[in-house]
Amino acid sequence: MPAEHGSDSKHARGNVLSLIALVCSALTSVVLVAFFAIGLADGSVSSFNMALWLVLLAVAGASVWAGHLLRSRNRFLAATAALSITAVPGLLAGFFLLLVLVTQPRWN
Repeated sequence: MPAEHGSDSKHARGNVLSLIALVCSALTSVVLVAFFAIGLADGSVSSFNMALWLVLLAVAGASVWAGHLLRSRNRFLAATAALSITAVPGLLAGFFLLLVLVTQPRWN
């Protein structure tokens, strides 16, 4: 019986970790889409760099979609790995922004 309890604990931990990765990945993708929309509005996204933006948006969308699909099939480790493609850079950027706001460095 203890082996089953340990298995349930691993299952719950994987579920929570993949849920956190899904939320972070989704938020990162929303920020990416917002920057894309702002770039379209102000003209900084042009035909010159449209292919780069489309690849970036496709990878972000595929990461969230694959992570959600794998989570729904209880493949939490694979889901976390797929979601990490967009969740980790988003978390690092958020940590950097928080660090800059807290420490208020002098840039000169």
